Parts: sequence; C-alpha cells; structure tokens
Amino acid sequence: MTTLQKGIDMVTKATEEDKKKNYDEACRLYEHGVEYFLHAIKYEAQSDKAKESIRAKCVQYLERAEKLKKYLKDKQKKPIKDTEDGPTSKNSGNSSDSDDDPEKKKLTHQLEGAIVVEKPNIKWSDVAGLEGAKEALKEAVILPIKFPHLFTGKRKPWKGILLFGPPGTGKSFLAKAVATEANNSTFFSVSSSSLVSKWLGESEKLVKNLFEMGRQQKPSIIFIDEIDSLCSSRSDNESESARRIKTEFLVQMQGVGTDNDGILVLGATNIPWVLDAAIRRRFEKRIYIPLPEEMARTAIFKLNIGDTPNELNEDDFKTLGKETEGFSGADISVLVRDALMQPVRKVQTATHFRKVRGYSRTDPTVEVDDLLEPCSPGARGAIEMSWVEVPGDKLKEPKITMMDMKKSLLQAKPTVNEADLIKLKQFMDDFGQEG
Repeated sequence: MTTLQKGIDMVTKATEEDKKKNYDEACRLYEHGVEYFLHAIKYEAQSDKAKESIRAKCVQYLERAEKLKKYLKDKQKKPIKDTEDGPTSKNSGNSSDSDDDPEKKKLTHQLEGAIVVEKPNIKWSDVAGLEGAKEALKEAVILPIKFPHLFTGKRKPWKGILLFGPPGTGKSFLAKAVATEANNSTFFSVSSSSLVSKWLGESEKLVKNLFEMGRQQKPSIIFIDEIDSLCSSRSDNESESARRIKTEFLVQMQGVGTDNDGILVLGATNIPWVLDAAIRRRFEKRIYIPLPEEMARTAIFKLNIGDTPNELNEDDFKTLGKETEGFSGADISVLVRDALMQPVRKVQTATHFRKVRGYSRTDPTVEVDDLLEPCSPGARGAIEMSWVEVPGDKLKEPKITMMDMKKSLLQAKPTVNEADLIKLKQFMDDFGQEG
C-alpha cells in the first residue's frame, strides 16, 4: 500500500469518527493522515496538479483538526458540578440552554447530517460564466472572512442570497463551490426532509435549532435547496404546521432578538414567484441564474469533456456552443455524457479490429504496437473479430470526434420550458438582478 493510500484511509477513518462525535480520535487521525500526505508529496512521484490537490486537502483537514481541538478545549473550560445523575454543566437548571437537554440533543443529532464535513472539490473556475453571481457570493462569504476589518460599522456582509433560475443552470453547483471555497465556514446543506417532522411542534424547533447551531459554529452558511417547498406563500387553506415552519423561518432570519452576524442563508429555487413576500424580502440579494450564453456553453463543453481523449479543436467547441442555444448546463452535461459513450458503441458494434501503436494499459510509460482499435472491414490490416475476442488490456480507446458530438446533438433536446423562462424573466425584472 502506498503512503498516499494510507493517508486516504486515515482521513476516511477520521471523517467517520468525526461524524460519530469521537472528536479526540478524529483529531489524531486527521493529523496522522496529513503526515502521510506530506510524505507522499515529498517522496512519491506525483504530477504537479496532484501535489496541488493533496496540499489543498491537507489544509482542509488541518483546519478541521484545529476546529475540533478548539471545541474540545472550550468544552473542558466549562465549569462542571456533580449531581446525583452525574456531571452536568453549571447552566443545567435552564433546560433550553443546557447541552444535556435530551430533547435539544435529539434535535441537534437529527440536524448533524446537514453539516457538510467532506468538502466537494469544486472551485470557482469550475463554474462557467455567472460572473455576477460569483462576485456576490465572494462578497458575502469569502471577503468577510479574509478581511473582517472591511465589514465594520454600517458596512455589513449580505445575510441572505437567493439564487433563482431555470433548472440545470448551476444553482446547486454554485453552492458546492461556496462550500469548497469557504474553508473556515461551517456549511449546512438543508432539505425539507431535514426540517419537517410528523410530531406537532417539532418542525419549528428543528428550524430554531438549525440557526442556533449556525450561531455556535459561525462563520456558517445555511444552504436550502428548493426553498419553495418550505417557504411558499402563506394562505388560509394551508396546514397549521406548514404555517408555523414559515413563521419560524421569518423570525430566525430577521426577527426581534435574533443575532445573525456571521451567518449567510443561501436559497435556491426554480419557481421564485411562489415564495412568500416576507421570505423574499429577507433574501437581500436575489440573483437570476440564466441559461448559459454561447461563450459559457463553449466552456461547459470543455469542462465536461475534460481530459477524455478527443480530436476536438477550438473551432469545434465554438460550433457546439453556437448550436446549443436554449440548452442549460445540465442539458449539455447529458449531451456530452451521451457523446462519451459513442466510442464504447463503436467497440460494441465493430466487426473488424486492426493493430495500432500506443501506450500499454499496464505501464503507461511503455509504448507497444499490438493494441487493437475498431476499424472498417476495408481498412488496411483489418482483422475480423468481435469485441468479445479482444483481450482486456489490448483495447485502444477510440477518441471522441466532432461526428460523435453531432450524432448526440441530433438526439438531444433542451429541457427548459419557454413559459417558465418568461415567468423567471418577469420575476427578475420585478425583484432580482442578473447573475
């Protein structure tokens, strides 16, 4: 087992212990894992890109370890007194403030799955276009942490940002980028299932507890995907429990006696017009995430193809960007995935293969001349055989061509409805800003 693999195993165990709340053990494992990673960077052959990625992970794990150490240190500082039931904290008489309040403990445990411990590895550069949205998020998340002295007095960072737009345009993807880039922040990813309970009164307590956890672990970001499912317009014929959840949201986001310094509420929705007016007001920035423009579509094609062997040049990518008017980022992703399967289909349907030169599958540094690739029956050196007869390590992967892309493009259809686009544009004109 390589040192790198040992490091990966170590931090995987650390993450598991972290989730189980064995913070002492998690801290120790994080630090050991980082030692292995640093050893791998120094003594094992790695590409520059891999080294950079490992270093970024090291910083992330060390920051988590420091956070846990600080938490454990603060916990030890709490005054303890013994009672008949065992050690309790000084405030245990007040059940609402106590860490030992069983009901609060249960609610906190329910919400712990919402905390994103393992950061998704998505950077700002992975998001094509959407410069306005990225700038607003940096302004709300990154700058206040890096330059806190900029945000004093009357200049305060944004407390609520709503991302709205057609499905598949990158709203949740932007949230993943925020989770990755905001290294020092606690990121809560919340869905309606995390906050809705069958027990009377428990749903609003979960909402309150979520914001309390955010205040305890600030700076923190609370991301609510598909927020319309929780905060639609209040009406006379809705259930009492749904109304109470909305009321609690309103109070926690901006009510009397609530201090939300260091907390950003990030919401995403495809149907912003159904949101309650009071909730809409609490999202100070409402950013429209539109369908990608031609340049952004070209960039999305490049990002999705990545390092897959291909014969596409810059003009081909521009042509694809031009021919996919009305496609969302998700539509392009599906189109590219279909095109990436074309070489596999060529292998499956081929009746003849020919020997070609290429790098060995077992050792990429060695060139061999007995690899097999599918070809037409009339090609020079064609051997009649099916893919079943090709040895597993002797198949040379056919490259993606523009023909493959066009074949997939003929079958692809955009998923965004014109009527919804009109409604979204109207909402943007009335309440939002361009992203």
